[in-house]
Amino acid sequence: MKICVMGLGYIGLPTAVMFAKHGAKVHGVDINENVINTLVKRDIHIHEPGLQELLIEVIDLGNFTFSSAPKHADVFIIAVPTPISSDKKADLSFVLNAVKMILPYLQKGNLIVLESTVPPGTIHDKLIPALKKTPLKIGDDLFISHSPERVLPGNMLTELILNDRIIGGINETSNQMTVHLYKHFVKGKLHVTDSKTAELVKLIENTYRDVNIALANELAVIGEKLNINIWEAIKLANCHPRVNLHSPGPGVGGHCIAVDPWFIIEQVPNESPLISLARKMNDSIPMRMTKMIEDSVKSIKKPLICILGLSYKGNVDDIRESPALSIISNLKKKGYQLRVFDPHVKLSFEDQVDHIEKAVDSADCLVILTDHDEFSKIDFKAIKNKLRNQIIIDTHNILNHQLLKNEGFHCIQIGTPF
Repeated sequence: MKICVMGLGYIGLPTAVMFAKHGAKVHGVDINENVINTLVKRDIHIHEPGLQELLIEVIDLGNFTFSSAPKHADVFIIAVPTPISSDKKADLSFVLNAVKMILPYLQKGNLIVLESTVPPGTIHDKLIPALKKTPLKIGDDLFISHSPERVLPGNMLTELILNDRIIGGINETSNQMTVHLYKHFVKGKLHVTDSKTAELVKLIENTYRDVNIALANELAVIGEKLNINIWEAIKLANCHPRVNLHSPGPGVGGHCIAVDPWFIIEQVPNESPLISLARKMNDSIPMRMTKMIEDSVKSIKKPLICILGLSYKGNVDDIRESPALSIISNLKKKGYQLRVFDPHVKLSFEDQVDHIEKAVDSADCLVILTDHDEFSKIDFKAIKNKLRNQIIIDTHNILNHQLLKNEGFHCIQIGTPF
């Protein structure tokens, strides 16, 4: 089987490599020259455990090629970004450009699978009209499905294989062809439905998490007002067999949870007040964190604030929609002096340094915005003398606060009495 994967980012590259690993001849396409140039060096541009080794293996096998242009194939997989616009609408330009690029290469019997997360109705309202520019008859000569990714950065190669998968075709043949495609490596159950339902399922999954986190963030504020440790309260509440509260934090980021609910709101704004409220709650948290940081250093003249963490979640390099970026922007606009450190994110930001020792030197306040393992293992006793003031703000509850207080640190933890 020949497969052409459009988009070699966080989803497209692992997907392409996985198919190549399981015997398919895969050609990857990306319009970003840096991505192609990095792959030419047999290197990866994203951080994902095991992906580097697998990339080299499938290149050596001759099963994976890549360039900026498509090739003829049996299957075309579209795995390009669908970012949110400034007015909170789905930007489908990458998806439609990918369709435009493959039009000259389409042949009778081809299957097109859209993996990108999109608003309900995108295949019927956008993809099919764009594909009608070919002489091929949709549903008879050309088959289309939506099969959204459902993987967690940092564990993608395992989850690609083991997770259940949703398959939503435009007809029965499309579904059968897509099931056959993913059976190459997927061991999870393949759930078959129609394309519009599949489009909504992915949005529901991330909207559930967004609403859950919004509740946790609201409870954190309540805990602070009532002098209750909300982390302990949530832990105890989750002992109930039918309760699964998420944790509060500095905001919601990533390519899914902070974006996907807007795709539902876009389609049915009057019918989604709860979803809208949750989105607004979570979008407001970075400003709340900014105020908390300001309050912690208000008595210090020209404070130096050390930001620990740029990525939206622990142990990955993904900064898409990261609340840390909003918090940093807020603080810079207010004129604060910053120093930024993230062991997983390459140096690319103003005030970013490459080592924890540089980050904490003469700092007045350390703010942990990402729950990297490295941050939970910091030897604060060893760095104490490097600090000008010993203020720590922990937004993820990853530190031993009592131990730090015994060492003379002033610890601030969201969702707890200050």
